[in-house]
Amino acid sequence: MSESSANRLNVFKTYKLYVGGKFPRSESGRVYEVSDSKGNWLANAPLSSRKDARDAVVAARKAFGGWAGATAYNRGQILYRIAEMLEGRREQFVREVGEAEGLSKSKAAAVVDAAIDRWVWYAGWTDKIGQVVGGANPVAGPFFNLSTPEPTGVVTVVAPQASSFLGLVSVIAPVIATGNTAVVIASEKAPLPALSLGEVLATSDLPGGVVNILSGKAAEMGPHLAAHQDVNAIDLAGADAALAKELEIAAADNLKRVLRPQPVDDWTADPGTHRMTAFLETKTVWHPTGSLGSGGSSY
Repeated sequence: MSESSANRLNVFKTYKLYVGGKFPRSESGRVYEVSDSKGNWLANAPLSSRKDARDAVVAARKAFGGWAGATAYNRGQILYRIAEMLEGRREQFVREVGEAEGLSKSKAAAVVDAAIDRWVWYAGWTDKIGQVVGGANPVAGPFFNLSTPEPTGVVTVVAPQASSFLGLVSVIAPVIATGNTAVVIASEKAPLPALSLGEVLATSDLPGGVVNILSGKAAEMGPHLAAHQDVNAIDLAGADAALAKELEIAAADNLKRVLRPQPVDDWTADPGTHRMTAFLETKTVWHPTGSLGSGGSSY
């Protein structure tokens, strides 16, 4: 090692929230220590406040119209771009996931590769889910009856606690693939991969506000988001039984959709379509058939 290298100061990474396409610190100024599986200090992460959560909801609502109105093909392109950018930063995420979850380099690499593949998988579903859950309905009468899926709106996601990256991707991607926007509470114990994911999203053509990532205590932010009148749905993937019950009760006040915690033994398994359909509404349109003009032609 050269003398100049030996005398350099270590430049530690400053982790920030990802809200509205920007990287703010918590408005409270609070941080908390994040350690690896052996108890070694890794970094200080922002300890988000209720004000940060409110700001994230505002950003998600502002972004919803444009994201829901984008073509499914365009959303697929952007999700695929996220996978491209993750591939370019693969080594960084292998290190962060390994430290966060106490995995060997090879196992962490397998997790990161699976997360990249998951983005590609959901990118392929954006323009196909409509054909699976929508369609023309047979009716008695001279009418067309068409059902089409539409996004629910702003979705709060309590990310899995143990699977800090693959589990995180597996709950975010289906929410945004179907045109919703997300406010994500990252794993409290291992938030660093989630906060780094925000840096990838910011450079992946994803409009600001479509995904907002908060770090801190789910028990502190969750009840506020579950009761928030401008949040339309909540995914309780990372909530324990007591917190899940509390959030479900709070969510009932404005009839939020609630996806209850579902134990996942293996996040690498085929995820199916249930997380996409959980946050879709079905719009059914009736249209009369009949004459197109004086010529008597019809359709």
